[in-house]
Amino acid sequence: MMNIRNLFMATMFATAALTTVGATAPAYAASEADLHQDSDQALQTLYKLHPFAERLSHNAKAILIFPNVVKAGLIFGGAYGEGELVKGGKVDGYYNSVTGSWGLQAGAQSYSYVVFLMSERAVRYVRKTHGWEIGVGPTVVVVDEGKAKNLSSSTLKDDAYAFIYGQQGLMAGISLEGTKISRIKR
Repeated sequence: MMNIRNLFMATMFATAALTTVGATAPAYAASEADLHQDSDQALQTLYKLHPFAERLSHNAKAILIFPNVVKAGLIFGGAYGEGELVKGGKVDGYYNSVTGSWGLQAGAQSYSYVVFLMSERAVRYVRKTHGWEIGVGPTVVVVDEGKAKNLSSSTLKDDAYAFIYGQQGLMAGISLEGTKISRIKR
């Protein structure tokens, strides 16, 4: 029978492998036109749901948009989505988001997320790293309803603000997870 330590080590290895494979293997979007259309629609949906997000976009140096991320898990889990970085109203590159997780979790869901990069330092970091690990590098604040009501252009102090919305499906549990965002090779 496998002891807790061995189970933990096997789980951590599997999660690391999932994240590493997703982050280092080249990924290809279905088509740039489809991804751009989906990203634009996701951004417009966000603006309708959270009007503050549109005001935030006026101060952002760039916007990272992931219109459809699919997440599934049963003890081990993962999520994947493709998106684009928009700077100055133009597409600056295409990216993927890969998440690996482990814990008490079960289910599947899809969602959208948008990250407003508020400093040139944050934009440079996303462009120059070979995979941006959320939690390492620029400070990311996940914006919820309460936080959105308290933010204004004078209180914005962090490098990036993320909105997660449009969840469909059911995912429940408690888990440890890591997310890596990497540029898609063309």
